[in-house]
Amino acid sequence: MNQTKRMMLKIGDKVSVLDEDLTGRITNVTGETVTIVTEDGFEMVFDKKELVLIKNESELQSKSFTNVSFSELLKEKESPRRKPTVKKKVKERFQPTMEVDLHIHQLTDNASRMSNYEMLTLQLDTAKKQLEFAIGKRIQKVVFIHGVGAGVLKMELEYLFGRYPNVTYYDANFQKYGVGATEVYIYQNVSAD
Repeated sequence: MNQTKRMMLKIGDKVSVLDEDLTGRITNVTGETVTIVTEDGFEMVFDKKELVLIKNESELQSKSFTNVSFSELLKEKESPRRKPTVKKKVKERFQPTMEVDLHIHQLTDNASRMSNYEMLTLQLDTAKKQLEFAIGKRIQKVVFIHGVGAGVLKMELEYLFGRYPNVTYYDANFQKYGVGATEVYIYQNVSAD
């Protein structure tokens, strides 16, 4: 049982206030609320838990600050400081974390010997592998650079991205990529059904 609950405070008792340099005599007790008159004549209301009964004057003086060093008090009151966070510029926050260039000359050295179908298949396989990699590594944004051309690769990419329930795709930043890139946003907290 807590000591404050066992402590019976009554009118006339001398008390000290916890966490404050105040003492006074009790003038009223109502439930858990106690009214005291301080030594300076001010009437104040406290909860019983905030008061300590003073049985004799020597007990009060032994609790004075003369025996405690100032540095010990500062250590007690200091709170641990938070590490400063590194702020990113607004542009950096919205930059994609991964870029995949699907231009055929970036994917193979012998593009001149490949048919259009083979080139498209290589580009789509690369896009699928990179998207699977990004999902596995919890990368949130990926830009697939496909170029303008006739728009066949872009249509096929949209069909590929549409098969993933946790993916949204849209045109990438026009200022940086022009019209030849698609940005994919991967939702991270989607439950697998």
